[in-house]
Order: sequence, then C-alpha cells, then structure tokens
Amino acid sequence: MSKRINIFENGIYLVFEIDDDNEIKLLHFSALPLDEGDLEPFCKQKGFALFEKTKSFRPAEINISGLDRPLERHGNKYIITAPGYRMKFKDFNDTANQQGRLIEVTCFDEPTGIETVSHYQFYNGVSVCRVWTTVKNNGDKPRTLEYVSSFNLNGIEKEGILPQDKKIKVWVCHNSWQKEMCWQSYTLPQLGIPQTQPKEFQHSSKVFSLTNVGNWSTKEYIPMGLVENTETGTALVWQIEHNGSWHAEISDEEGHLYLQLSGPSEIESHFSKVLKPGDEFESVTAAVGVSVSDEMPAFDNAIAALTKYRRLIRRRNKDNERLAVIFNDYMNCLWGDPTEEKEYPLIDAAAQAGCEYFCIDAGWYADGAWWDEVGEWVVSKKRFPNGLRPVTDYIRQKGMIPGVWLELEVMGINCPLLKTKCDDSWFFVRHGERVYDRSRYQLDYRNKAVREFADSVIDRLVNEYGIGYIKMDYNIEPGIGTELDADSFGDGLLGHERAYIDWLKGVFERHPSLIIENCSSGGMRIDYKMLSVYSIQSTSDQDDYRYYCTIAANSPTALTPEQSAIWSYPKTDGDKEEVVFNMINAMLLRIHQSGHLAYINEESGALVREAIKLYREIRKDIKSAVPFWPLGMSRIDDDFVCLGLRNEDNSAYLAVWRREGADDTVTLPIGFLKGKNANVKCIYPSFNENEFAFNKASGTLSAQLKGKLTARLYKLTPTEI
Repeated sequence: MSKRINIFENGIYLVFEIDDDNEIKLLHFSALPLDEGDLEPFCKQKGFALFEKTKSFRPAEINISGLDRPLERHGNKYIITAPGYRMKFKDFNDTANQQGRLIEVTCFDEPTGIETVSHYQFYNGVSVCRVWTTVKNNGDKPRTLEYVSSFNLNGIEKEGILPQDKKIKVWVCHNSWQKEMCWQSYTLPQLGIPQTQPKEFQHSSKVFSLTNVGNWSTKEYIPMGLVENTETGTALVWQIEHNGSWHAEISDEEGHLYLQLSGPSEIESHFSKVLKPGDEFESVTAAVGVSVSDEMPAFDNAIAALTKYRRLIRRRNKDNERLAVIFNDYMNCLWGDPTEEKEYPLIDAAAQAGCEYFCIDAGWYADGAWWDEVGEWVVSKKRFPNGLRPVTDYIRQKGMIPGVWLELEVMGINCPLLKTKCDDSWFFVRHGERVYDRSRYQLDYRNKAVREFADSVIDRLVNEYGIGYIKMDYNIEPGIGTELDADSFGDGLLGHERAYIDWLKGVFERHPSLIIENCSSGGMRIDYKMLSVYSIQSTSDQDDYRYYCTIAANSPTALTPEQSAIWSYPKTDGDKEEVVFNMINAMLLRIHQSGHLAYINEESGALVREAIKLYREIRKDIKSAVPFWPLGMSRIDDDFVCLGLRNEDNSAYLAVWRREGADDTVTLPIGFLKGKNANVKCIYPSFNENEFAFNKASGTLSAQLKGKLTARLYKLTPTEI
C-alpha cells in the first residue's frame, strides 16, 4: 500500500508519496494544497494507477557513469537518470533545528551502493525552503558522479484547468555588463515548448535552460527565476546559491512540466567527480519559495519572501544593520587614476557631504601597467610619493574610514612575484598551460600558499593603513576550470570556489568590522553564495545615470536592498534635476557616492548633502523593508520607473523616475493601502513643486513629474482617520 506524507510549513504545502515499489515521490510543492484531481484525470485517460503516472516525481535526479537508461528521455534533459530512475526509499527524517523544520529524504541504489539524501530546510516564518542533495558511495568500487540535482519538482503546472500554454509564465532575469537585472517573462510557446500533443503524451527533446559556465556566476543570468500560474495567482520562485557553474531547466516529462536546479554538470560545465567507497559529495544549495497573489501580485510577494530568507542565511554583520554611506573615487570621477594630490579635495568634499567611508579605487598600486603587473599590492610611490598612510590618516581625520580596491583572485602576467614566489600550483592550468584572461592569471584558492599570501595582503592593509573597507573586484573569466589535482575541469573549479568562500569567512573571523564589497566588473557575481558572506554588492559599472534607475529599481529582486550598492555620480555641469535623479537612484538601497564632488556647484553640493542626510534618517527602515514594484519590472526604455519599499507598519517609500516620455503624470498602484487613509509626502528634494495625491478608493498614488529626466522620493504613511 502506498503511503502519503503531507506537510504544511510556513505557507508551503509539500506532499510525498511512498509507492508500492518502495520509491518515494515529491508530488507537490506549492502555496496551495494538493488537489488529487490535478493528477488523476491523466491517469484515467491511459488506464494508469496514480503511482504509475507519478513515477517521474523523484526528489532527486542523479547520473553515475557507466549505467544504462532504459527509458526514452529525448535529448539532454536530466530525467530518467541512472541510477536516479530506480532509487529506492530508505528513510524519512522530520526534525527541528535553530532555523526551523528540516526534512531529510534518504534513497539508495543497491547495485551501485549509491545513497542520496534530499534536504529541505525551512526557516521560521518564511515561505522559502533551502534545498540540497548529498551523495554517498556505500559500494565497494569507485563511482563517477556526472550530475546531481539540488532540487527536482515535477508537476509545476498542476493547479487550475486552463492549458499550461495559457496560464504559465516563466520569469527570467537576464544579466550583462552595464545591463544588469533585465527581467523578461515568457509563455511556454515563446520558450519553444508549446503543448502540441495531448497532455498525457507530451514528451519533447526541447529544454529551456538557464546555465552558467565558469567563475562569473551571473554574466548572462541571475541564478534565479519565477514560474507564475496566472490562472491561480500563484508563483514558484527559486535561486541557486553558487559562485560558479550552475544549471536550471524546465521541460516536460510524462505530461507534466518539471523544474530542476543544480550546480555544475558534465554536459554543460565539464564537471565530474570520482567518489571512492565511503566518499560523500554535497551539491550546491538552492532556495525555493511559494507565493499567492492577494493585495499584491504573486511576483512581489515571492520576492518579499525571498528577501526575508536572504536576510536569514547571510553572515551577521554590522554593515547590514548600519548601511554606511560609501564614497568611491572611480565612477565618473578619477576613473582608476588616483594620486595623493587628487584625493585630498575629494576627501574634503566627501566628508562635507556626509559620507562615512572613503574608498581609493583601482590604480593606487600601479606605477605603470594597470592590469598586467598587478599582484604585489604595494602602494605606488609615483602616485603616492609619501606612501598611502598620510592619505588614509587624513580620511580618518575627516571622520571617515579608509578603503582600497583589490583584485585578489588574479595575478598579472608581468607581476614580479612570478619570478620569486609562484609555481604552476598557484594557478589554474588546462592542457598543461596556465589559464589567463586580460593579461592576468587565475589564482587557485585550493592552494594553501595562495590563501596565506592573500591573508598577508589583507592583514597588511588593515594593520598598516587602518583599512576598513575593501572593494574586492574580479575582472576575468577563467572558463571551465583547472586540471590540477582534480577529477575534471569542473571539479577543480568547484573546489576553488568553495575554498575561496572558506578563505573569505576566515578574513571576517580575523577582521569582523571589515566591510568587503563583492564586485566583478560590476554585477557579474550577484549570487547568494557570495552574498551570504559579503555584506555589500556592486550592482553595475553603468556610467549613465539615466539607465541606472532601471538597474536600481530591479536590483532588490536579486539581493536585499541593504546589500545593493548603487552609484550616484552628479556631473560637474549638471543641473539640479540631474543631481536629484542621481541621488534617488541610490536612496532606497546603498549609496555608493562618486562624481567630482569637489568641483560641482554649491546648489548641487547642497542637494547631495540633503539626500545623504535624509538617507541616514531613513536607512533604519531600509534594512527591514521588503520591495514592491507598482509598475512591474523596469525595462531600459520605460518612460516611468518605480521602486517601493514596504515597512512592517505598512508605511512605504516610493522612488519614481521619469525619463523621456511625453506624459508627465503616472498612477502607481499600492494594493496594501487600498481602502485605507494615508498621508503622502515628497521627502526629496525639498524644492519639489510637482503635484501628487493618494487615492484611497483605488489605493493608488498619482504623481506628476513635469520635466523630463526628473525623479522624486515619496513617503506614504497610513493613518487611523
């Protein structure tokens, strides 16, 4: 007799079934309870028993070399894996820990001795679950792992009666240099997987996949997505928490749509791992959450839940509580050409504006070549003839904490240390040659000597110069990995990435007050393996403020507002509206101030000071607020852009930008205030002369922005009247 296990935790309905063949299935993971009718009609049409129709609903898929796949899978889809298709149920554990409830499902394959454990970690009060899989070889011979899923769910389209082509919307977050966080939604036909056969026969070779190969984890996509059922108003949101190669896919199996999440794989990223008897491998973690539309869209509710979850899984640090204002001398300012003479007026201006950290960006170490000689991280006497200490001391005298730029995962091909300190074991190697890109070799953090050298650089900067902030940049892509001390290129890459994270944790253990910014040519590594450790994230190298508002508005989908560093860089020849637009880009997130503040006019300087003063008053709300989007996800050519932050008391901040469109008024839905009384105030800039009004019956804010390329910041506060 089959056995059902029904779980309801933090708004998530899970249903497992152990069938008559002793195979366990994950039948359901949703914001709605399972309706048996969502499964049974397809079984009856073909004369199947229910357990026969759901044989593919495995909690994990796993592929081991040298095993046959007896059933048709069509193409490269990770279904009917071997021994995944024949894994038997062994154990089910349901326990509690400090985070919340933990479900562990153990399966085994007797012929190979392979055992998997699927982990589902819930977090109290949040409708998001962290998921991962461990694989152990209990057999008597080595086995090569080619693939294992972190999460596998079939039947993501079950709820409702409409055909899946008419109700399913797949949201993808495209990412690229200076074009970060560009969301786009697709129907299944638009993805090339329309339903062209009766549902019970639907079986295609087409996979819609999002894949990253290499060390820039987000160079093409943010490792997250959302599947929305527009008929039922529900959504399934996910993220893969890994700083390297990862893979997500949606396709069909036995008439249902499945979602599968994983880290590196053999086909996509040249990964395989030999498990000797007794060896255990742990997959990358992922997070999966659910939401339902109510006063807000399911999309916004899903991201709100994910925001709360991200705050729970990251390293505890003071910066994410304080939200310090940082000045960095790079963007639309010194552009990597710092000197002692240039820094002093900027330091004065940054302090006067209210900044709390001052970061000297790239170039402080370079007498000559900016890239190919990097690696020693010793101050340039040409640029700073008196050394760096007088400058960092002056920063402190002005009430700020000094910072510097580093790129500690690389070494320039002309770095002097190559002749005295390093051998091939320090670097990625493929086909017997060192791997390099843009005149820099990729360091391998599995090597203890590399980690010790990196530690010495950090410790020297902190101890000798009082550095309290590091912009940790990374501007190369080393590809599929390294062959040294690895079972495969991808295995070497994964080992390096995990070693780097462990090294980073060690840095914070030694220097707990140090702030380290995650930067990779801007936003090329916005992932929650990195962001579970780093306190702040560079979102972009976008140097045009008119486009940056889209990146800023969309950024809280990919990371928490308090970790989202947004450049603000008023121009020396800009007018007051240009300054306001620039400042509002950053004011609901993290201000990364730049621009030639020492040389802008007094009116512009006063507006920068006004904005930072206000930010320091409202940042106590930003660290706990959740984002929402009255106009939906912004596109780079939208006339109006809007980002909202909702506080626990239902007060809200709204940043509104107008670009080049002809209309000067926009209506912004705010569903959680519909039917309620609320006061609205334009809190920045103080000179605002545009009209605005809150409409109680419709729950909307009407806002006028008379001029093109203007922006305003509002606060809405519910009242009891």
